[in-house]
Amino acid sequence: MAPLESTTNIKGPNYNGVLGLVKISPAVSQALSQGKAVVALESTIISHGMPYPQNLETAKEVEAIVRDNGAEPATIAILDGMPCVGLTPEELERLATLGPKCQKTARRDIAHVVATKGNGATTVSATMIFASMVGIPVFVTGGIGGVHRHGENTMDISSDLTELGRTPVAVISAGVKSILDIPRTLEYLETQGVCVTAYKTDEFPAFFTGRSSCKAPCRVNSPEDCARLIDANLNLHLGAGILIAVPIPEEHSASGSLIESAIQRSLKEAWDKNITGNAQTPFLLARVNELTGGASLASNIALVKNNALVGAQIATCLARLRRTKVMTCSKFSVRVINSVKVMAADIIIQVYDTSIWISSFVTVLESSFRQKKSKIWKDDKKIKSSHWYQQNKNDNISDS
Repeated sequence: MAPLESTTNIKGPNYNGVLGLVKISPAVSQALSQGKAVVALESTIISHGMPYPQNLETAKEVEAIVRDNGAEPATIAILDGMPCVGLTPEELERLATLGPKCQKTARRDIAHVVATKGNGATTVSATMIFASMVGIPVFVTGGIGGVHRHGENTMDISSDLTELGRTPVAVISAGVKSILDIPRTLEYLETQGVCVTAYKTDEFPAFFTGRSSCKAPCRVNSPEDCARLIDANLNLHLGAGILIAVPIPEEHSASGSLIESAIQRSLKEAWDKNITGNAQTPFLLARVNELTGGASLASNIALVKNNALVGAQIATCLARLRRTKVMTCSKFSVRVINSVKVMAADIIIQVYDTSIWISSFVTVLESSFRQKKSKIWKDDKKIKSSHWYQQNKNDNISDS
């Protein structure tokens, strides 16, 4: 297995365990090590969301939008069994030409695709996992998966939702794909403890349109608001992700009635053909695009580009915010260190002064002791030389 390309200090929570298991492009590695903005991008939208060559063109344009707005794009995929964070132009083209031949890879599929050295296009859940591993807090996609219509009977619920409840990555999307059950999806996200917020609107967007008739739990009005929200979530170690729902620009919004009619017809066809599981969403999106005469695909491309723009702005604000905090902490640390140095110097001076006093005191004691010793010696000599001492000494000798 190839080693990790970078040797820089990437601050992902599981980085030590990732060494040798994930390939990080030099550009992404450098941006992470320098604390610059990085935006994770999924690859299922390339392989399964659009036909070739529109998928490749869109992927390149989305990466360019991210770069133009101050962040480094990190498209994530598994190629020949190696999870890759940041793809080269050649790898992007390979992914786009493989298309549906790439395995659609969610959390449950990662180990199998890696073990069999397969090619995997990462869904929202798998992309979140790898982004979190290497320390990328912002991830842009088109729309997340959710609770499928009639999910109360089929239990068809996307792993995107449970991943949002367990992985601390902010997902910027155009809401939930409108082929899904949006109210039940929002209920499920609440159960998972996911902060769901809408960008510059009070209504939760519905992918192809900006309106779903569902009120958003929270609202943010700027990239700075989003950055502060993400920063708070990370600092509190809540463990869950954040869903930031960005409405599709009004000029690209598809007709709600046209889309809903196409969705209902596509759902019936999927039911009749027994298309279920992870094959259902690509089928529904493709069929809706056919029934709307390409209008839904055009809307899909427009919303992805808009999400990339907003996501890059959020990532840039977040990187700036965190750098400012680091600089503030550094200045505080310098002040603390300087204060400690001053205190240490004072202590050293006091110890030195004390040692001099003790030394002087000892010198005085020694001098006094020597004087007393000399006096005792002299007194003793006088006594021994006295007549009385000599007489007593002679008497004692005579008695013996």
